[in-house]
Amino acid sequence: QVQLVESGGGLVQAGASLRLSCAASGSISGINFMGWYRQAPGNQREPVATITSSGTTKVADAVKGRFTISKDSNKNTVYLQMNSLKPDDTAVYYCRLVTTVDYWGQGTQVTVSS
Repeated sequence: QVQLVESGGGLVQAGASLRLSCAASGSISGINFMGWYRQAPGNQREPVATITSSGTTKVADAVKGRFTISKDSNKNTVYLQMNSLKPDDTAVYYCRLVTTVDYWGQGTQVTVSS
């Protein structure tokens, strides 16, 4: 059984920074990629950033230049550094781990006030 535990969300003012963490535990093998997705009220879940096992990253245009994804393979942990946060970044942020199975975390709320 694989578990994803997210942390680091919260309420901040516009312009602030937050760092999300997602730690994967359990029987994990053959990681394809890990990533962060977000879902705002009334919207579909959308990709924010992904990182492959080899370290190749992909970042959504809406957050490019402000958000950075990184990982610690030894800890099966992925991070999302979010800088210059905007009210439009308000959403529930979900961690995703893809092996031969698709795993999702429970989500962590990020709220950015203007």
